[in-house]
Amino acid sequence: MRIAHFCALWLTLVASVAGANNTDTAAPGELQPFEAEYRLEVRGWPSATITHRLVDEGHHWLSDMRFSVAVARGHESSRFTLIEDQAHSLMYESGYSLLGIGDRHHLGEADISSLDRQTTIIDLARRAESETCTQNAPCEVTFVDHRGRDEFFQYYSLPQGSENQARIDVPAGTFDAHSVVLFDVEKPDRQIRISYHADYPGLILQAIYQKDGKRDTQITLTHLSAHGGN
Repeated sequence: MRIAHFCALWLTLVASVAGANNTDTAAPGELQPFEAEYRLEVRGWPSATITHRLVDEGHHWLSDMRFSVAVARGHESSRFTLIEDQAHSLMYESGYSLLGIGDRHHLGEADISSLDRQTTIIDLARRAESETCTQNAPCEVTFVDHRGRDEFFQYYSLPQGSENQARIDVPAGTFDAHSVVLFDVEKPDRQIRISYHADYPGLILQAIYQKDGKRDTQITLTHLSAHGGN
């Protein structure tokens, strides 16, 4: 059903941009708290707002995304730690509702075999600057979905000076960016291009999901509070 698909589509977008197990030895980016708003645009539907927070809770981090429109709302969050620069998922929650009817999911540490997708959004961004994944030699992407099932994608970095790389203009301003392209090898007609803020790992400047060569979904940064996640 198209309406139900719209309610869960932002979770699909999050799944598409979820990160990777990366073996590059370069030091990943240092996390910094933030609070941001994105404009969510789905082909054939009115735009909505997504809020995204990265919060330092002392012994661990919280990454939280949620959206709300007139008849629907949804959220997705996780808590994770960084041990020797490696992300480790502790807990994941998600849910959506349409006209008061919906579903909720919870994963504990034992249910997450690799990383949950909120944590891996942050993890991929931390490594985007130093990774060596190319279009001819992409890296593997592994994570678990909202039910704890394994998902597999591949990704590569866009080279410096290419489209959507270096600096990105969005409603919130102009920022340095690191951009990657993610795809499912079993669905070559679909891909997502995501540009991360160069100084705030996990902060998305723009993400575009394409299907059959057409833009299906896009999120764009509209507001940033650099220290709002404290």
